[in-house]
Amino acid sequence: MPVCKGCGEEADALVAVKVDGRAKKLCEDCADRAREASEIAEQSESAVQQMMGFRGRR
Repeated sequence: MPVCKGCGEEADALVAVKVDGRAKKLCEDCADRAREASEIAEQSESAVQQMMGFRGRR
């Protein structure tokens, strides 16, 4: 059985997810957590840029 790179446990199937620009093979639970964390980071970065009046591209 394949082993998840996030939690280290065996899983039935692994999902390839991009985390910090790198593809990792994670189980469904870890993949969901990684997606949520990246969405939160993106939203917080956007909020900070709006507060600072950043008008560049990203």
